[in-house]
Amino acid sequence: MVRPKKYINIDIDTRILAIQAKTEEEPISEEQSIVDKLYLPIVNEKSIKNITIHHALLVLNQQMKLNGLRMRTIDDYNYQFKRFAELVKVEYLHEINVDKIYEYLSLLGDIKDISKLNRLKTLTAILGRCYDNGWIKVKYWKNIKIKVNKTIKKPTEESDLSILLSLLDKTTYSGFRDSVAVLLLYKTGIRITTLGLLEEKHIDFNNQVLYLTGDIMKSHKALKLPLDDDMCSLLQQLIEVNQEMRKEYQNKNTNIFLTSTATPIKETVSPSNSIAKNLWKYSKRYGLKNINAHSIRRLYAQNLIKRGANINLVSHALGHDSLHTTSRYLYLDEETVAENLRDYL
Repeated sequence: MVRPKKYINIDIDTRILAIQAKTEEEPISEEQSIVDKLYLPIVNEKSIKNITIHHALLVLNQQMKLNGLRMRTIDDYNYQFKRFAELVKVEYLHEINVDKIYEYLSLLGDIKDISKLNRLKTLTAILGRCYDNGWIKVKYWKNIKIKVNKTIKKPTEESDLSILLSLLDKTTYSGFRDSVAVLLLYKTGIRITTLGLLEEKHIDFNNQVLYLTGDIMKSHKALKLPLDDDMCSLLQQLIEVNQEMRKEYQNKNTNIFLTSTATPIKETVSPSNSIAKNLWKYSKRYGLKNINAHSIRRLYAQNLIKRGANINLVSHALGHDSLHTTSRYLYLDEETVAENLRDYL
Protein backbone atom coordinates (compact mmCIF):
# COMPACT_ATOMS: atom_id res chain seq x y z
CA MET A 1 0.00 0.00 0.00
CA VAL A 2 1.31 3.41 -0.99
CA ARG A 3 1.14 5.96 1.80
CA PRO A 4 1.54 9.75 1.80
CA LYS A 5 5.20 10.61 2.34
CA LYS A 6 4.56 12.72 5.40
CA TYR A 7 1.87 13.63 7.87
CA ILE A 8 -0.37 16.30 6.40
CA ASN A 9 -1.93 18.74 8.82
CA ILE A 10 -5.22 19.96 7.45
CA ASP A 11 -7.20 22.67 9.19
CA ILE A 12 -10.33 24.49 8.10
CA ASP A 13 -9.72 27.85 6.74
CA THR A 14 -37.85 20.85 -27.12
CA ARG A 15 -39.51 19.52 -29.77
CA ILE A 16 -36.53 19.20 -32.11
CA LEU A 17 -35.57 15.58 -32.54
CA ALA A 18 -32.54 14.93 -34.74
CA ILE A 19 -33.18 11.66 -36.55
CA GLN A 20 -30.11 10.52 -38.39
CA ALA A 21 -30.75 9.75 -42.07
CA LYS A 22 -30.51 6.09 -42.98
CA THR A 23 -28.87 4.93 -46.17
CA GLU A 24 -30.31 2.11 -48.24
CA GLU A 25 -27.52 -0.14 -47.01
CA GLU A 26 -28.46 0.54 -43.38
CA PRO A 27 -31.69 -1.22 -42.38
CA ILE A 28 -33.97 0.88 -40.20
CA SER A 29 -34.51 -0.74 -36.82
CA GLU A 30 -38.01 -1.38 -35.50
CA GLU A 31 -37.42 1.14 -32.74
CA GLN A 32 -36.26 3.83 -35.19
CA SER A 33 -39.25 3.12 -37.44
CA ILE A 34 -41.59 3.74 -34.51
CA VAL A 35 -39.80 6.98 -33.66
CA ASP A 36 -39.96 8.20 -37.27
CA LYS A 37 -43.70 7.50 -37.48
CA LEU A 38 -44.52 9.11 -34.16
CA TYR A 39 -42.50 12.28 -34.61
CA LEU A 40 -44.82 14.21 -36.93
CA PRO A 41 -44.89 17.97 -37.57
CA ILE A 42 -48.67 17.86 -37.20
CA VAL A 43 -50.22 15.30 -34.86
CA ASN A 44 -53.86 14.55 -35.69
CA GLU A 45 -56.50 13.10 -33.37
CA LYS A 46 -56.34 9.65 -34.98
CA SER A 47 -52.59 9.36 -34.57
CA ILE A 48 -52.75 10.54 -30.95
CA LYS A 49 -55.10 7.69 -30.03
CA ASN A 50 -52.61 5.20 -31.45
CA ILE A 51 -49.68 6.33 -29.27
CA THR A 52 -48.93 3.70 -26.68
CA ILE A 53 -46.94 4.30 -23.49
CA HIS A 54 -44.15 2.12 -24.89
CA HIS A 55 -43.96 4.01 -28.19
CA ALA A 56 -44.07 7.40 -26.47
CA LEU A 57 -41.14 6.46 -24.25
CA LEU A 58 -39.06 5.44 -27.27
CA VAL A 59 -39.37 8.96 -28.68
CA LEU A 60 -39.00 10.70 -25.34
CA ASN A 61 -35.83 8.74 -24.59
CA GLN A 62 -34.20 10.01 -27.78
CA GLN A 63 -35.30 13.57 -27.03
CA MET A 64 -34.01 13.44 -23.48
CA LYS A 65 -30.66 12.07 -24.64
CA LEU A 66 -30.33 14.90 -27.16
CA ASN A 67 -31.26 17.39 -24.43
CA GLY A 68 -28.31 16.16 -22.38
CA LEU A 69 -30.15 14.38 -19.57
CA ARG A 70 -28.11 11.79 -17.72
CA MET A 71 -28.94 8.13 -18.27
CA ARG A 72 -29.70 7.77 -14.57
CA THR A 73 -32.41 10.44 -14.89
CA ILE A 74 -33.79 8.91 -18.10
CA ASP A 75 -33.88 5.44 -16.55
CA ASP A 76 -35.75 6.82 -13.54
CA TYR A 77 -38.31 8.53 -15.81
CA ASN A 78 -38.83 5.26 -17.70
CA TYR A 79 -39.24 3.21 -14.54
CA GLN A 80 -41.67 5.63 -12.88
CA PHE A 81 -43.83 6.08 -16.01
CA LYS A 82 -44.00 2.34 -16.68
CA ARG A 83 -44.84 1.75 -13.02
CA PHE A 84 -47.65 4.31 -13.26
CA ALA A 85 -49.06 2.65 -16.41
CA GLU A 86 -48.90 -0.75 -14.74
CA LEU A 87 -50.65 0.34 -11.55
CA VAL A 88 -53.54 2.20 -13.21
CA LYS A 89 -53.73 -0.26 -16.13
CA VAL A 90 -53.32 2.10 -19.10
CA GLU A 91 -51.71 1.16 -22.41
CA TYR A 92 -52.33 4.26 -24.52
CA LEU A 93 -51.35 7.84 -23.80
CA HIS A 94 -54.87 9.20 -24.37
CA GLU A 95 -56.19 6.98 -21.56
CA ILE A 96 -54.36 9.04 -18.94
CA ASN A 97 -56.43 11.70 -17.15
CA VAL A 98 -56.80 13.38 -13.77
CA ASP A 99 -58.65 10.42 -12.27
CA LYS A 100 -55.88 8.05 -13.30
CA ILE A 101 -53.28 10.25 -11.65
CA TYR A 102 -55.23 10.43 -8.39
CA GLU A 103 -55.74 6.65 -8.55
CA TYR A 104 -51.98 6.22 -8.97
CA LEU A 105 -51.21 8.41 -5.98
CA SER A 106 -53.64 6.46 -3.81
CA LEU A 107 -52.16 3.13 -4.96
CA LEU A 108 -48.72 4.22 -3.76
CA GLY A 109 -49.90 3.31 -0.30
CA ASP A 110 -48.73 4.63 3.04
CA ILE A 111 -45.63 6.54 1.97
CA LYS A 112 -44.52 10.02 2.96
CA ASP A 113 -46.13 13.01 1.25
CA ILE A 114 -42.74 14.16 0.02
CA SER A 115 -42.30 10.78 -1.73
CA LYS A 116 -45.72 11.12 -3.36
CA LEU A 117 -44.81 14.65 -4.45
CA ASN A 118 -41.60 13.39 -6.06
CA ARG A 119 -43.53 10.65 -7.93
CA LEU A 120 -46.03 13.27 -9.11
CA LYS A 121 -43.25 15.57 -10.30
CA THR A 122 -41.66 12.77 -12.31
CA LEU A 123 -44.98 11.80 -13.87
CA THR A 124 -45.94 15.38 -14.79
CA ALA A 125 -42.47 16.04 -16.18
CA ILE A 126 -43.02 13.21 -18.68
CA LEU A 127 -46.57 14.34 -19.44
CA GLY A 128 -45.20 17.85 -20.00
CA ARG A 129 -42.86 16.50 -22.67
CA CYS A 130 -45.79 14.69 -24.27
CA TYR A 131 -47.70 17.98 -24.30
CA ASP A 132 -44.75 19.73 -25.96
CA ASN A 133 -44.80 17.05 -28.67
CA GLY A 134 -48.49 17.71 -29.35
CA TRP A 135 -49.61 14.30 -28.08
CA ILE A 136 -51.63 15.83 -25.23
CA LYS A 137 -53.78 18.89 -25.85
CA VAL A 138 -54.45 20.10 -22.29
CA LYS A 139 -52.29 20.17 -19.17
CA TYR A 140 -54.95 18.48 -17.04
CA TRP A 141 -52.47 17.76 -14.25
CA LYS A 142 -51.71 21.42 -13.43
CA ASN A 143 -54.13 21.67 -10.51
CA ILE A 144 -53.07 18.45 -8.77
CA LYS A 145 -51.31 19.50 -5.57
CA ILE A 146 -49.73 17.62 -2.69
CA LYS A 147 -49.09 19.70 0.41
CA VAL A 148 -45.76 18.99 2.04
CA ASN A 149 -44.30 20.68 5.07
CA LYS A 150 -40.72 21.16 4.00
CA THR A 151 -38.08 21.77 6.63
CA ILE A 152 -34.83 23.47 5.75
CA LYS A 153 -31.97 21.17 6.61
CA LYS A 154 -29.14 22.51 8.71
CA PRO A 155 -25.60 22.76 7.37
CA THR A 156 -22.62 21.01 8.95
CA GLU A 157 -21.20 22.72 12.00
CA GLU A 158 -17.71 24.20 11.51
CA SER A 159 -16.62 22.68 14.82
CA ASP A 160 -17.73 19.18 13.82
CA LEU A 161 -15.87 19.48 10.52
CA SER A 162 -12.71 20.56 12.37
CA ILE A 163 -13.01 17.59 14.73
CA LEU A 164 -13.41 15.20 11.80
CA LEU A 165 -10.33 16.54 10.02
CA SER A 166 -8.28 16.27 13.21
CA LEU A 167 -9.32 12.63 13.73
CA LEU A 168 -8.68 11.29 10.24
CA ASP A 169 -5.43 9.32 9.92
CA LYS A 170 -3.68 11.19 7.14
CA THR A 171 -0.74 8.77 7.10
CA THR A 172 -3.02 6.28 5.28
CA TYR A 173 -4.16 6.78 1.69
CA SER A 174 -7.89 6.69 2.48
CA GLY A 175 -7.48 9.08 5.42
CA PHE A 176 -5.43 11.55 3.39
CA ARG A 177 -7.75 11.26 0.37
CA ASP A 178 -10.87 11.78 2.50
CA SER A 179 -9.28 14.78 4.25
CA VAL A 180 -8.56 16.45 0.90
CA ALA A 181 -12.07 15.58 -0.31
CA VAL A 182 -13.74 17.07 2.78
CA LEU A 183 -11.70 20.24 2.51
CA LEU A 184 -12.48 20.56 -1.22
CA LEU A 185 -16.20 20.13 -0.52
CA TYR A 186 -15.94 22.76 2.19
CA LYS A 187 -14.06 25.30 0.05
CA THR A 188 -15.93 24.85 -3.24
CA GLY A 189 -19.38 23.47 -2.38
CA ILE A 190 -19.30 20.97 -5.25
CA ARG A 191 -21.62 17.97 -5.26
CA ILE A 192 -20.35 14.54 -4.21
CA THR A 193 -21.08 13.19 -7.71
CA THR A 194 -18.95 15.93 -9.26
CA LEU A 195 -16.19 15.21 -6.75
CA GLY A 196 -16.12 11.58 -7.84
CA LEU A 197 -15.79 12.56 -11.51
CA LEU A 198 -12.96 15.07 -11.06
CA GLU A 199 -9.86 14.48 -13.19
CA GLU A 200 -6.51 16.21 -13.32
CA LYS A 201 -7.66 18.18 -16.40
CA HIS A 202 -10.25 19.93 -14.24
CA ILE A 203 -7.61 21.69 -12.14
CA ASP A 204 -5.73 24.72 -13.46
CA PHE A 205 -2.91 25.08 -10.95
CA ASN A 206 -1.37 28.07 -12.74
CA ASN A 207 -4.52 30.14 -12.30
CA GLN A 208 -5.66 28.30 -9.16
CA VAL A 209 -9.04 27.43 -10.62
CA LEU A 210 -11.25 24.37 -10.49
CA TYR A 211 -12.76 24.17 -13.98
CA LEU A 212 -15.91 22.04 -13.91
CA THR A 213 -16.95 21.02 -17.42
CA GLY A 214 -20.62 20.51 -18.25
CA ASP A 215 -20.30 16.73 -18.50
CA ILE A 216 -19.60 16.39 -14.76
CA MET A 217 -22.18 18.95 -13.64
CA LYS A 218 -25.81 18.20 -12.76
CA SER A 219 -26.87 21.40 -14.55
CA HIS A 220 -24.67 20.47 -17.57
CA LYS A 221 -23.26 24.01 -17.40
CA ALA A 222 -19.54 24.68 -17.06
CA LEU A 223 -18.37 26.46 -13.92
CA LYS A 224 -15.11 27.91 -12.64
CA LEU A 225 -14.38 28.03 -8.91
CA PRO A 226 -11.30 29.58 -7.29
CA LEU A 227 -8.83 27.56 -5.22
CA ASP A 228 -6.49 28.92 -2.55
CA ASP A 229 -2.80 28.08 -2.09
CA ASP A 230 -3.38 25.42 0.57
CA MET A 231 -6.03 23.62 -1.49
CA CYS A 232 -3.81 23.59 -4.57
CA SER A 233 -0.90 22.24 -2.55
CA LEU A 234 -2.98 19.40 -1.11
CA LEU A 235 -4.39 18.48 -4.51
CA GLN A 236 -0.89 18.37 -5.99
CA GLN A 237 0.27 16.07 -3.18
CA LEU A 238 -2.75 13.81 -3.74
CA ILE A 239 -2.00 13.63 -7.47
CA GLU A 240 1.61 12.61 -6.71
CA VAL A 241 0.44 9.84 -4.40
CA ASN A 242 -2.13 8.75 -7.01
CA GLN A 243 0.61 8.36 -9.61
CA GLU A 244 2.49 5.98 -7.33
CA MET A 245 -0.74 4.09 -6.63
CA ARG A 246 -1.45 3.62 -10.33
CA LYS A 247 2.05 2.25 -10.93
CA GLU A 248 1.68 -0.23 -8.09
CA TYR A 249 -1.73 -1.50 -9.25
CA GLN A 250 -1.09 -0.96 -12.99
CA ASN A 251 -4.20 1.14 -13.50
CA LYS A 252 -4.56 3.94 -16.03
CA ASN A 253 -6.76 6.91 -15.23
CA THR A 254 -6.44 10.59 -14.41
CA ASN A 255 -9.04 10.78 -11.65
CA ILE A 256 -8.29 12.80 -8.54
CA PHE A 257 -10.05 10.61 -5.99
CA LEU A 258 -9.23 6.91 -6.18
CA THR A 259 -10.02 3.74 -4.28
CA SER A 260 -7.34 1.86 -2.35
CA THR A 261 -6.60 -0.11 -5.55
CA ALA A 262 -6.18 3.01 -7.73
CA THR A 263 -9.53 2.78 -9.54
CA PRO A 264 -11.89 5.79 -9.74
CA ILE A 265 -14.28 6.02 -6.80
CA LYS A 266 -16.99 6.90 -9.30
CA GLU A 267 -17.61 3.75 -11.36
CA THR A 268 -21.42 3.81 -11.53
CA VAL A 269 -24.27 6.31 -12.03
CA SER A 270 -25.13 6.04 -8.35
CA PRO A 271 -24.72 9.32 -6.44
CA SER A 272 -22.95 7.37 -3.72
CA ASN A 273 -19.25 6.56 -3.74
CA SER A 274 -16.61 5.41 -1.26
CA ILE A 275 -16.06 8.92 0.12
CA ALA A 276 -19.79 9.48 0.67
CA LYS A 277 -19.99 6.13 2.46
CA ASN A 278 -16.94 6.94 4.56
CA LEU A 279 -18.44 10.26 5.69
CA TRP A 280 -21.47 8.35 6.99
CA LYS A 281 -19.19 5.91 8.81
CA TYR A 282 -17.15 8.73 10.33
CA SER A 283 -20.28 10.47 11.64
CA LYS A 284 -21.33 7.27 13.41
CA ARG A 285 -17.85 6.37 14.64
CA TYR A 286 -17.03 9.78 16.09
CA GLY A 287 -20.55 10.81 17.12
CA LEU A 288 -20.63 13.79 14.78
CA LYS A 289 -23.96 15.12 13.51
CA ASN A 290 -24.70 16.26 9.98
CA ILE A 291 -21.45 15.04 8.45
CA ASN A 292 -22.32 14.39 4.81
CA ALA A 293 -21.48 16.00 1.47
CA HIS A 294 -24.82 17.78 1.11
CA SER A 295 -24.61 19.37 4.56
CA ILE A 296 -21.06 20.53 3.85
CA ARG A 297 -22.37 22.06 0.61
CA ARG A 298 -24.98 23.93 2.64
CA LEU A 299 -22.23 25.18 4.95
CA TYR A 300 -20.34 26.51 1.92
CA ALA A 301 -23.45 28.43 0.78
CA GLN A 302 -24.07 29.81 4.27
CA ASN A 303 -20.48 30.98 4.62
CA LEU A 304 -20.67 32.85 1.30
CA ILE A 305 -23.73 34.73 2.53
CA LYS A 306 -22.05 35.54 5.86
CA ARG A 307 -19.07 36.97 3.97
CA GLY A 308 -21.27 39.30 1.96
CA ALA A 309 -21.98 37.41 -1.25
CA ASN A 310 -25.42 38.08 -2.72
CA ILE A 311 -27.80 35.21 -3.39
CA ASN A 312 -27.32 35.43 -7.17
CA LEU A 313 -23.59 34.80 -6.79
CA VAL A 314 -24.20 31.96 -4.35
CA SER A 315 -26.71 30.40 -6.76
CA HIS A 316 -24.17 30.55 -9.58
CA ALA A 317 -21.41 29.10 -7.39
CA LEU A 318 -23.66 26.17 -6.45
CA GLY A 319 -24.60 25.55 -10.09
CA HIS A 320 -28.31 26.01 -9.40
CA ASP A 321 -30.88 26.73 -12.12
CA SER A 322 -33.06 28.88 -9.85
CA LEU A 323 -32.86 31.10 -6.80
CA HIS A 324 -35.66 29.07 -5.21
CA THR A 325 -33.35 26.07 -4.99
CA THR A 326 -30.58 28.21 -3.52
CA SER A 327 -32.86 29.69 -0.86
CA ARG A 328 -33.47 26.20 0.56
CA TYR A 329 -29.74 25.88 1.22
CA LEU A 330 -29.51 29.02 3.31
CA TYR A 331 -30.54 27.78 6.73
CA LEU A 332 -30.73 30.66 9.20
CA ASP A 333 -31.78 30.09 12.80
CA GLU A 334 -33.81 32.65 14.80
CA GLU A 335 -30.78 34.17 16.53
CA THR A 336 -28.89 34.67 13.26
CA VAL A 337 -31.90 36.33 11.64
CA ALA A 338 -32.41 38.65 14.58
CA GLU A 339 -28.75 39.61 14.73
CA ASN A 340 -28.54 40.30 11.01
CA LEU A 341 -31.74 42.35 10.99
CA ARG A 342 -30.32 44.53 13.78
CA ASP A 343 -27.83 45.98 11.25
CA TYR A 344 -30.75 47.43 9.29
CA LEU A 345 -32.45 49.21 12.20
